[in-house]
Amino acid sequence: MKKIFLLFLLFNFSNALASEFKTNFSNEVFIKAQNDGKTVVVYSWNKYCVTCNKQKPILKQAKKDFNDVLFLYIEHVKNKDILKELKINFWSTIAIYKNNKQISKTVGLVNKEEIYSHIKKGI
Repeated sequence: MKKIFLLFLLFNFSNALASEFKTNFSNEVFIKAQNDGKTVVVYSWNKYCVTCNKQKPILKQAKKDFNDVLFLYIEHVKNKDILKELKINFWSTIAIYKNNKQISKTVGLVNKEEIYSHIKKGI
């Protein structure tokens, strides 16, 4: 009975974390932002990824701290075709784009200062 209860708690905890982050990536928005010269952060995540759950609050804060940067989130498991096109192969990938070029890409980074440093490369 304890195992079932623990699984129930784990499942609900995972869903709670996932519910605060939604895929908002669209090819049209990504291309338009690139053509307009905007810096774009593309974040590949998965709701069961422990590293992703550490990155999410940092990226949520970064969105507030970098007003001129467009943050696009994409759930890795559900959008593999788009990620393949962008050459993003792993969950917890943060890729920075500017002027139709990938400026920076990092996987599994959970340090706020280092994530911010990568974002600043596109500004």
